[in-house]
Amino acid sequence: MPIREIMIRVRFAPSPTGYLHIGGLRTALYNYLFAKQNNGQLILRIEDTDRTRLVDGAVENLISTLEWSGIEFDEGPHKEGAFGPYTQSERLSIYKQHTEELIKNGYAYPCFYPQSRLDTIEEKNIPSDVVAEYDKRYRDLDCSESFERMNNENHVIRLKVPSSGTIKINDNIRGQIEFDLSLIQDQIIIKSDGFPTYHLASVIDDHLMKISHVIRGEEWVASLPKHALLYQSFGWEMPEFVHLPLLLNKDKSKLSKRQGDVAVEDYISKGYLKDALINYVALLGWHGSDNKEIYNSEELIKSFSIDRIKSSGAIFDIKKLTWFNQQYIKNSNSESLLLLINKSISKQWDVTLPMIDLLKESIDTINEFENHLESFFQYSPIKIDSDNSMFSSSIYTFLDSLKNSLVEVESILSENFKSLVNTIKNDSNIAGNVWKPIRIAVTGHEHGPDISTYIEIIGKDQCIDRIESFLKINVN
Repeated sequence: MPIREIMIRVRFAPSPTGYLHIGGLRTALYNYLFAKQNNGQLILRIEDTDRTRLVDGAVENLISTLEWSGIEFDEGPHKEGAFGPYTQSERLSIYKQHTEELIKNGYAYPCFYPQSRLDTIEEKNIPSDVVAEYDKRYRDLDCSESFERMNNENHVIRLKVPSSGTIKINDNIRGQIEFDLSLIQDQIIIKSDGFPTYHLASVIDDHLMKISHVIRGEEWVASLPKHALLYQSFGWEMPEFVHLPLLLNKDKSKLSKRQGDVAVEDYISKGYLKDALINYVALLGWHGSDNKEIYNSEELIKSFSIDRIKSSGAIFDIKKLTWFNQQYIKNSNSESLLLLINKSISKQWDVTLPMIDLLKESIDTINEFENHLESFFQYSPIKIDSDNSMFSSSIYTFLDSLKNSLVEVESILSENFKSLVNTIKNDSNIAGNVWKPIRIAVTGHEHGPDISTYIEIIGKDQCIDRIESFLKINVN
């Protein structure tokens, strides 16, 4: 996509109605990558004009989650710039001024319908193939009369949409899109409470904040003609539009809470790493020219291109996200993992780097470390059922020989332990697997990391004590 010779300015404009959705994170990320790649600027704008849906603390939650993600903003409510305020409820006088201009120029008008009348017009029994609309009785009201009545009567302000014709708008993913204006109602742009709708506020703010590219979800494609008409009415140049494909569940339904976690904070609390989540989210609808999967932040900035965003929906697969997290944990510095783990675990354990080095090869999330670490610090021998074929009398004899042999060695390293086990096994003429019984005896679990390295970490004395405790409750 050719980039206009202008300063690239993009925005992420969430509504403070709750948590940051995974889809919202992707939108913020794509805006961030595009801005960074083009030495542009990224603005955070809070769109809080729908006063019925506001959630206390949502703004703070949004900002903290975005900060956790590493997405940096150049301007916003938390980082003032030259185009503020960056919260729409603080910009009402700006919207009022521009709306009066639209009315004076014949592009908008006040509608004095009582709400009861509007409810009747929009009854649900209207056939689905019929466009429900009011009769536009106030559309051609004299301007001076309009302003006089606005001072004394409840009203909304509507955009005067042409009753016929078409409008063509380019989208950088979908190409040129054509809309039939006869199917578009006279859109409300100022509600009865004096607050603007999304359509008016976003257009005014994008223009005044010098936004060059609007990168947002495809649910706003249907609003494009309304926005284009507003730009035309004001005589402003439109930004370039990029509408991102939907995020989907595996059944290709729209990603929603009903089928799983969709909030970024859910994945933070579950122990997913920031870099893993960002890497995976970046690939939901986009791919690099090299078609690789693992990207660090610098590589994402260098590789990102709007031209490589797909127009079809992208499936959010928790298994794939978990695979990414596994890769990042495996390749993470153990010191940095230790800091995260110490923050996440509830116990006061003296966790060491060798423990992290061992466990990170088989861990899915940071939260899983606590369960796997527990066996290092808390041990309870397992009582084996008498009919368990894995534990024959020869295995118990083998474990006793192993315990006695450990007493004789000064210390035990992983390789030395393997050699010792093999020697005792051969001397005992045991044909079966001895490593699983060793693991069960020493850890209390059937599965886990490499047992010889595990024993090196806990030390020979602890290993001897555990085998002895195990034999005590299982051998008469």
